[in-house]
Amino acid sequence: MNQPTEAFLTLQAHSNAAPNAATSATAAGRPLPHESARLHVAGQAHYIDDLPELAGTLHAALGLSPVAHGRLLSIDVAALLALPGVAAVLTAADIPGTNDCGAIVHDEPILADGAVHYLGQPIFAVLSADRETARRVAARAKEFVQIEALPALLTPEAAHAARAYVVPPMRLQRGDAAEAIQAAPLRSTNRITLGGQEQFYLEGQISYAIPKEGQGMHVHCSTQHPSEMQHAVAHALGVHAHDVLIECRRMGGGFGGKESQSALFACVAAVAARQLGRPVKLRLDRDDDFMITGRRHCFVHDWTVGHDEEGRVLGAQVEMVSRAGFSADLSAPVMARALCHFDNAYWLPNVDVHGFCARTHTQSNTAFRGFGGPQGAFAVEYILDDIARKLGRDALDVRLANLYGTDERNTTPYGQVVEDNVLLPLIDELARDSGYRARRDAVTAFNASSPVLKKGLALTPLKFGISFNVVHLNQAGALVHVYTDGSILVNHGGTEMGQGLNTKVAQMVAHTLGVKPERVRVTATDTSKVVNTSATAASTGSDLNGKAAADAARQIRERLAQHLSDRHGVPATAVRFVDDQVQVGDLTLAFEDVVMGAYMARVQLWSDGFYATPKLHWDRETMTGRPFYYFAYGAAVSEVLVDTLTGEWKLLRADVLHDVGQSINPALDIGQVEGAFIQGMGWLTSEELYWHPQSGKLMTHAPSTYKIPTASDVPADFRVKLFANRNVEDTVYRSKAVGEPPLLLPFSVFFAIRDAISSVGAHTVSPPLRAPATPEAILDAIDAVKAGVTQG
Repeated sequence: MNQPTEAFLTLQAHSNAAPNAATSATAAGRPLPHESARLHVAGQAHYIDDLPELAGTLHAALGLSPVAHGRLLSIDVAALLALPGVAAVLTAADIPGTNDCGAIVHDEPILADGAVHYLGQPIFAVLSADRETARRVAARAKEFVQIEALPALLTPEAAHAARAYVVPPMRLQRGDAAEAIQAAPLRSTNRITLGGQEQFYLEGQISYAIPKEGQGMHVHCSTQHPSEMQHAVAHALGVHAHDVLIECRRMGGGFGGKESQSALFACVAAVAARQLGRPVKLRLDRDDDFMITGRRHCFVHDWTVGHDEEGRVLGAQVEMVSRAGFSADLSAPVMARALCHFDNAYWLPNVDVHGFCARTHTQSNTAFRGFGGPQGAFAVEYILDDIARKLGRDALDVRLANLYGTDERNTTPYGQVVEDNVLLPLIDELARDSGYRARRDAVTAFNASSPVLKKGLALTPLKFGISFNVVHLNQAGALVHVYTDGSILVNHGGTEMGQGLNTKVAQMVAHTLGVKPERVRVTATDTSKVVNTSATAASTGSDLNGKAAADAARQIRERLAQHLSDRHGVPATAVRFVDDQVQVGDLTLAFEDVVMGAYMARVQLWSDGFYATPKLHWDRETMTGRPFYYFAYGAAVSEVLVDTLTGEWKLLRADVLHDVGQSINPALDIGQVEGAFIQGMGWLTSEELYWHPQSGKLMTHAPSTYKIPTASDVPADFRVKLFANRNVEDTVYRSKAVGEPPLLLPFSVFFAIRDAISSVGAHTVSPPLRAPATPEAILDAIDAVKAGVTQG
């Protein structure tokens, strides 16, 4: 695997761009290690379960519904309380406030009340001084509940047929797709099923609630959205938001699974702690986590498209149906983003896309890295791949024929102009550096002489919009404190889940003040410090919190500059903060000496910062506006080898070129690209979710039955490079978000597999390959190709 150093060197001159007049780029643009890297390696990074337990701590475990849908007739609380070691039992009747933890629509009870909606839904909580005792009692839930079973809708197709939705259907349209399809020289119709994906964060869901004086409640919660947890707990307890403090130092992974769904566990722990007056910890086992929480929405896409002989799409009608689960959760914004990303990198003149969030009696699905964008973009990539095979053309040429332009053909179906399009030069650079055309010929030659093992090759691009698609969420605050010894403490509203957010924020504060990054420390996210925060999601963590922290640091720098101007009689603009020192005319001062002098002169050495993303507007009724501040771009080439007898496959080589603007930290950014690529590859190839068709039980609920990619799945030849670019918008350090966009890069893996399968039939049949492309799915597609059968 190529070392990231190559990309660092490539970007070094670009990243160290000219600083502003008052500071020098001493920190930003450097490949610094993660701020907790040494703690991680040494086992000293504290997660919630590592915190010392206070005296009297009780452990909670959840009793889960044994049926997918039914009327909850009774819970034998007395029998539960009679069991050895049980300190208390909590049911919906014990919640003093509102029994709801729905993120947007109030349709998700904390504990089941009157009905159960999926197999695994929490019905009661058992409290014990011993965690193992609580778990063993809760596992016997079916012995203590009486439920009248009701019919259940277990698939999105069944729910769609019954017109059962968690939110009203959505529609995004431009032009007259039906007429364009009718008038098109060629037409194509197909269906693809696209599976969901478990977040599989290493640290499971956990909350530790500690009652405080009065009505106070302090909850340590592994969450991406502390402010939402604060609101949920306050509502459950029936208290004000200021009575609840949510704290999160770090998470052991989130990937969207801790954006809204950590609320149930925070609420149960807090309600139990209030009722019993004792600290309560609720930590899920992996199996219970799978059974209770939701994941990436699986989708079913049906489409009809019209196109010309060059493969250009003239009109597209698409129906997207997602498995929302039993409640709304975040399904509406996930579907909205899927619709807005259907275009991906392509100009589509006439589109009519319908989105349906199907209500199923399964876990309520939620955010996952990409937040619907990957599901939407996958549809158009499959369509273009189908068109290419129908025309007998290289799929890359069809993709290039549909690519967005710069001065024309540059408006999205929802009305946003693509102002910063670098798709063509990026793809050209990747195709050239990866040797795509020569390798295409080599793959063809290999397949002609290899009857069993077949190679496949694919290049796929991406365009990904950055911002929350709810405008008011695009805001952030931060606090920066400078102490008299010159050390700096930062607090912001984002959460650290391993992605390096705190490292980037610290770099931006150090960059703004012209000091070494070692001077800066970032503290735990805390709702009593920075309030009303948005989730760390939608790839906005660095954009929002980095800007807010830099704003606070800028105010301190300007105060210090004015103080030195007054003291030394030089213009404030002539004061430079550079290389951990301050230059005042011909005088050079140590940063800490300047800070102490300012303190003695009673200059404020702390400040709050705030940032609100400009230019955004969105009409969710017409689905038009500017939902994104800017776009990130990228492309990948993947080459695979498929065994046509077993369905096994191997990724031989992956070449990635990704746009992160001017990188704040190339080491972190390349790590994010690599991780997203492998995670997305897992989603599209091995991570298969399966619910029992009669009972509705999730059968893939543990590592033994759910296969995530491991180190052995990383290709031996993995070439990742950052595209030399600078954001045209005024983002933090002119960087671009990197968390979610690269998850679309492994589309190239899926379509390389499809390319290899297609070669079995000499590329005369379009393989009906479903996702994830497991060995079983690959063999099914090979059989269909051999039989000359296509979908649709």
